[in-house]
Amino acid sequence: MNKHTTIAVDLAKCVFEIAVSHRPGRVAERHRLARARLLPFFAQRPPATVVLEACGSAHHWARELQALGHRPVLLPAQHVRPYVRRNKTDRTDTAGLLEAFRCADIQAVAVKSVAQQTLTSLHRLRSAWLATRTARLNTARGILRELGLIIPVGARHVLPRLATLLDDPDSPLPMALRPTLTDVCSEIRELQAKIRQLERQLEALARQIPAVTRLRTAPGIGLLTATALVASVGDIHRFRSGRHFASFFGLTPREHSSGSVRRLGHISKRGDPYLRMLLIHGARSVLWTAKKLAHPDRLRAWALQTERRCGHNKAATALANKLARIAWALWKHERNFQSSPPPQAT
Repeated sequence: MNKHTTIAVDLAKCVFEIAVSHRPGRVAERHRLARARLLPFFAQRPPATVVLEACGSAHHWARELQALGHRPVLLPAQHVRPYVRRNKTDRTDTAGLLEAFRCADIQAVAVKSVAQQTLTSLHRLRSAWLATRTARLNTARGILRELGLIIPVGARHVLPRLATLLDDPDSPLPMALRPTLTDVCSEIRELQAKIRQLERQLEALARQIPAVTRLRTAPGIGLLTATALVASVGDIHRFRSGRHFASFFGLTPREHSSGSVRRLGHISKRGDPYLRMLLIHGARSVLWTAKKLAHPDRLRAWALQTERRCGHNKAATALANKLARIAWALWKHERNFQSSPPPQAT
């Protein structure tokens, strides 16, 4: 591999801009290629470092370049943008990629395998179906509320109540609305069936992944969180510590320090919001179940103590941070979670 040659590629749907640099700060070649000519171009070149933005189709092209002997480097798009000078064009985008690659502080995005992207796609489909189902439920509740028919909060109340109103010929539901609301009920049931089928598919895939089995032994980490972590992270060894792993999800404090004064604020909320949401919801479930236990273990006792001191929301976020660190330890050291008794019991 030619260590001194760096090739920047501005990804697109049809036309790709390429800049070749043999020494830092200077572009030696520029090419503008159609999609069908991209791989033949790299197949004819000696192995080099290829820099791309971590955007749509980036992981596919990275895998194809790896198969040709090149070393793909995916850089976060939000960190590349400050290096784009003057107007935004395809040429300046490739120049910005070359400059951003020289910055050692920018962490590259790990190239995802097809298996990882399969899990990620299943999670995205499930989220889309959940959003559609929630929209239909809210629409139905809103329509009925305008007619004076109130349905309690909660998805489990909507379909039974709506079915009762539709089956009752004497209900105050107008006849003109009944066929449409029947279609809405059918659509909601169909979406729920699709979601259950997808979760069964995730369960079947999870049984084939040892890391998912280990992660699910930890409290607050179930099927969705474990499979989403494996799909997003890939290689756990690229994180030096549990804190680096937690910061990957935006669960560590944002810092605004100067001199000898150190100020830590709210969590940074960087990283994937879907994964952060799963971890925080898992932490909330741990908190709620811990209140029902007569003798909670060390983790749950700490969570309850934090809740009494800081409130439920802050305690859930702090517990999500701790769950991320626990997940890193279980995953890296290949062991299952073992609960510890609280200090008082010891």
